[in-house]
Amino acid sequence: MEEHFFTVKEAVLNNNCPECYNNNGLHLTFKQKFIETKWYKSITNETAQEIECRVCHTVIYPARWTDDIDRVFNYHQRAFKPKKTSIKLKKAAWWLIAGSVLVAAAIIATLLVWP
Repeated sequence: MEEHFFTVKEAVLNNNCPECYNNNGLHLTFKQKFIETKWYKSITNETAQEIECRVCHTVIYPARWTDDIDRVFNYHQRAFKPKKTSIKLKKAAWWLIAGSVLVAAAIIATLLVWP
């Protein structure tokens, strides 16, 4: 089973980085979890957020956020709309379902024909 997060929304923040104090390097990224197995692909409702400075290449954790960063983050979080959860069956799953239905139909037909 392969799990990874894909980027749903990315925003550039005009706040100072707490590490390097650059004013135009902060990027806020919203990600959503994607699961792929042998049988299906699924988008879950689990999300993750990350603020990264692209100048000093540092992830800014909530403990280092200033009040301004916190306000901007809350604004973007309210505006963020994650993709709807979905499950898409792969071809192998459809073959398994079709085979199971055919076997069940054959068993029922056999029981009805030979009492």
